[in-house]
Amino acid sequence: MGAEDEIIKIGKKLEKLISSNTADHSSALDLLKALRDTKMTLEVLQKTRIGMTVNNLRKASSNDEVVSLAKTLIKHWKRLLPADSPGGISRSNSRSSGDASSQRMDETSNDGTEESKGDSSKDGQSGQTRTQNTTDAVRIKCRELLSNALKASEIPDGAHNPDELAASIEDAIFEEFGNTEMKYKNRVRSRVANLKDARNPQLRQNVLIGLISAQKIASMSAEEMASKEMKQLREKLTKEAIDDHQMAKTGGTTTDLFKCGKCRKNNCTYNQVQTRSADEPMTTFVFCNECGNRWKFC
Repeated sequence: MGAEDEIIKIGKKLEKLISSNTADHSSALDLLKALRDTKMTLEVLQKTRIGMTVNNLRKASSNDEVVSLAKTLIKHWKRLLPADSPGGISRSNSRSSGDASSQRMDETSNDGTEESKGDSSKDGQSGQTRTQNTTDAVRIKCRELLSNALKASEIPDGAHNPDELAASIEDAIFEEFGNTEMKYKNRVRSRVANLKDARNPQLRQNVLIGLISAQKIASMSAEEMASKEMKQLREKLTKEAIDDHQMAKTGGTTTDLFKCGKCRKNNCTYNQVQTRSADEPMTTFVFCNECGNRWKFC
């Protein structure tokens, strides 16, 4: 079993413990220790969304050991984030020493030293300052909408500042289009709608805790932002459509006995499949060779 499959399996067990409000702290500890001993990558972290599950367990648990180990795991996984991760733009440089990972994790410190101020001239820092100082009314309004979407529900512990995130997301969108015309506005609207979607809370939480960077969310497609359930539904519908098409084109019989209700022509291909119990009549699938219309009847 691969690391990703193992983490998914552990995540399901943790979700079961959370939903059942169980007091079995030993099981939770064993699962967290298994996660600690598993080599984690940013790709696996984003695919499995195990960070959100561990964070939910931390909030639901009253056991100090569970809470402490969950916090340690989350802190360790945050070190996997790239250097341009949002929320660390203006504060990650507050330390004058230490490796890049520890600087990215220092989300709350800002000693105001001259060295920290000097670092503000770097690309990420100057970009943050630029968004803060803009006077464009459209951009300011878009940042407000993004910020409100990020604040639409409970903000998880260790989350980045929603206002700063909103400014970074808006800035990335503006840099892509270079203006505030229709494409820019549509991109902002789609981000706002998906971040506020109550059926997909993990997208907003992943952005807040930094698993999805501001630059990434600014350019993600609707398919990429969709919830896991929606992705599975789309895959299922796509597969069904492909199967129907292949069945009509390759396994069917050409006939002029059926008339297409769309183009009114009789050039069709059909086949029959037993989709119900054996004592029920077969289902006939018809494909119009002229316009591509499909229908079925029993």
